[in-house]
Amino acid sequence: MKSGVLEELKKSMGKHLSGEELSKKFGVSRTAIWKHIKKLKEEGYIIESSTNKGYVLIESPDALYPDEIKELLDTSFVGKEIIYMDSIDSTNSQAKRLGEGDFIDGTVIIAEEQTTGRGRLGRDWVSPKGKGIWMTILLKPEIKAEQASQITLIAAISVVKGIKKTCGVDTMIKWPNDLVLNGQKLCGILTELGAEIDRINYLCVGIGINANLDKEDLGNHELKTATSLKLAAGVAVDRKKLIAEVLKAFEDYYSEFLINSNIDFMIEEYKKSSANIGKEVRLITKDGEIRAKTEDVNSRGHLLVRLKDGSLREISSGEVSVRGIYDYI
Repeated sequence: MKSGVLEELKKSMGKHLSGEELSKKFGVSRTAIWKHIKKLKEEGYIIESSTNKGYVLIESPDALYPDEIKELLDTSFVGKEIIYMDSIDSTNSQAKRLGEGDFIDGTVIIAEEQTTGRGRLGRDWVSPKGKGIWMTILLKPEIKAEQASQITLIAAISVVKGIKKTCGVDTMIKWPNDLVLNGQKLCGILTELGAEIDRINYLCVGIGINANLDKEDLGNHELKTATSLKLAAGVAVDRKKLIAEVLKAFEDYYSEFLINSNIDFMIEEYKKSSANIGKEVRLITKDGEIRAKTEDVNSRGHLLVRLKDGSLREISSGEVSVRGIYDYI
């Protein structure tokens, strides 16, 4: 009922709504309404109360509450179930725990803060409270395990589209799982799965976007290679709107992928946003570094690189880490 009271207050934004009207609307006592109003205030909603006039919503908090995100969504299944956490070890870890039991396909886990955020290859991911978007989409795809890496590319192009629509900012994709802006990391994607030999039981698509991080949040070391939308654009981002746009784009691309069983339909769009193609890079492997020139990304989501001996090599995301010759990209 609390969400219903909030919805009514939003409909009357800037105008008072009496406790009597609300109690009649929901068939409860005015005391019950007052308790819900009290809870909303505790969550950060600024609501003014007047004995004679009732309640008026003045301002909503910059918190990623599910009800407010759902208001912005028109998806069929992605984000229909949103689990909100104030603080958690990592959203992917929570998604994996949920994936071991029954869960709703398209469930989204969102946290204001990650205490042990993770990136690809076990790297740490800075996740300060209330500053970024730290979320995981939990899926039940009927696909082969080797196709899971293609979901990473789908997530990447979805974030590109969501940022463009929300902020008007063009970002690039550093294969396979990072988004960059002005040569610095803006977003990381971590795809993990739980599988048996012949089936995927669950797939976790973790997305971390540096939305409103300040310089002090990144620190001196991270500041050299990372940025945020706030730092780059100079204005704070509406995190709820950005989440909604990313989830909508993801459902569209992902649904098309399930129909076609490939990403051919979006590969050209992906390439246009690629920060790697045509560049000299270092392929960092467990055995050392190899220099090569990136030439293409194929429909399997693999990177095609030309080695110094002239041979063409196809690499998957699990094989190497790709870096620029001198910088991050």
